[in-house]
Amino acid sequence: MVEILDPNRDALGGLRPRTAMNTQDVDAWFVREVLPLEAALMQFLNHNWRNKSDIPDLRQDIYERVCEAAQEQLPHHTKPFVFTTARNLLIDRVREKRFVLLDAVAKLEALDIPSGEPGADRVVMAREELQRLQAALDCLPRQCRKAVVMAKVEGFSRREIATRMGVGEETVKMHLANGMRALADALYGEPANPGRDA
Repeated sequence: MVEILDPNRDALGGLRPRTAMNTQDVDAWFVREVLPLEAALMQFLNHNWRNKSDIPDLRQDIYERVCEAAQEQLPHHTKPFVFTTARNLLIDRVREKRFVLLDAVAKLEALDIPSGEPGADRVVMAREELQRLQAALDCLPRQCRKAVVMAKVEGFSRREIATRMGVGEETVKMHLANGMRALADALYGEPANPGRDA
């Protein structure tokens, strides 16, 4: 058997230092050693990158970095080299995104545009209103409360409510009218003044 010597390797199998690799040698190395790693690389990217639509572009960027580095010198161990390149690219992308987000936030703050999110005072007020509504609902008779919740919270029609409650539609209509009137009085009616004589 005739042993074919790789002109890029020394007698011990190590790489000979070179200033630049031949493009054909890099292409042959890429096809022989990098492309067989593609399934494992894709699995690595799918596992470590949230936005799946970015993965084909990430793979191409990794291949580009690997080939650029191989133009200088072929790596001793291809698999660790490819996966280290992939890991470094992902780290770079995360850093870029964080920088862009921080930069964008700083620019938005400089514009002094009001945020669409409610302030702390609005959140507290909304929470208090919800508590008042829940307390008013709790004061309704059971069937009346059930009809109001099904209609106004769950979005059922009167016919659906009647079927679910086992009553007629006119009864549901009555429960809804009484319940909404009681809620309106509880939430928007005049507060009772205990110190005033009637």
